[in-house]
Amino acid sequence: MKSILVIRRDNIGDLVCTTPLIHALRERYPQARIDALVNSYNLPVVTHNPDLNNVYAYTKGKHRAAGESLVGVTWRRLCLMWQLRATRYDLVVLASGGCLSRPLRLARLIRPNHVLGFRDAKVSGADLIDLPVTMPQQREGHEVECLFTLLEPLGITGMPGPLVLRAEPAQQEKARQTLVAKTWYQASRPTIAVHISARKPSQRWPVERFIATLQTLATSGNAQFMLFWAPGDENNPMHPGDDRKAQAIMGGLPEGFPLLAWPTHTLHELIGGLSVCHGMLCSDGGAMHVGAALDLPIACFFGQSEVEHWRPWAVPYRVMQPASKDVSEVPVETALEAMAALWPAIQERVGR
Repeated sequence: MKSILVIRRDNIGDLVCTTPLIHALRERYPQARIDALVNSYNLPVVTHNPDLNNVYAYTKGKHRAAGESLVGVTWRRLCLMWQLRATRYDLVVLASGGCLSRPLRLARLIRPNHVLGFRDAKVSGADLIDLPVTMPQQREGHEVECLFTLLEPLGITGMPGPLVLRAEPAQQEKARQTLVAKTWYQASRPTIAVHISARKPSQRWPVERFIATLQTLATSGNAQFMLFWAPGDENNPMHPGDDRKAQAIMGGLPEGFPLLAWPTHTLHELIGGLSVCHGMLCSDGGAMHVGAALDLPIACFFGQSEVEHWRPWAVPYRVMQPASKDVSEVPVETALEAMAALWPAIQERVGR
């Protein structure tokens, strides 16, 4: 194979979980041109990926900027497809968690020599996949492992490696300098990332429990913190945010508490901020997978999610999922026990 294009067009965590597949392709074909086609929403996940030669991104209609027309977005996408078609790829890898019609349509526009992907005869256009992998009846194992089975027709088998993610250098340095400038900062104590946002209501932990947990960890673990959240109003139907929740947490902590507020307007800001931390407390979601890709030990709340399929990959972790699968029922004591179990791994990362 001289040229390969990997297509993954969905959410942040999905693309993060695709990076071991990309790395395995690079190891198998060290001299090949390996590119990725993603969307503008998840693009920062692979912007600095060392295994890729080029990264191409298109904007989905629902992600277009204010004042940007749907016609304009569609036209630019078609122009990009024409550019990729002119490259004449040997192989397109449909790195999706199933046989999906939209990635198939993109592959049809690009017209590679071969298409590798899960094939389901019930999906229109699936006959385009000439290097098919049988779609499992039920998802077994982690998303990383399921995706890795796509590489079997290329002779690539075994256990997938760790996630691969590199922070934007400028954003990483900005986070580091801002943290170090705080009067309470101490290089010798762990910095814990606390991410409070979650898309699903069942994944959201209450304000008062975050406050109690942070206060205990600051005392018993001599920890300092960065508070992450999606900025904005919670009632915004398009982009709900957690400004009020973040303010409530900060307002409930004593003056001088060792916490740096880090609202993330962009994915680059999230990655840069997490890259200077040593451990993480969060709910299941894209930010959790970003933290795992940055090698953070993670204590994570799981609501209506499949733990075995979406747990943090290849890092120390503890899952907190109540029988009701409603995160609001997880007590403070459970969160503290999870963090205590991870504390040796967190401390080991201090000073790296």
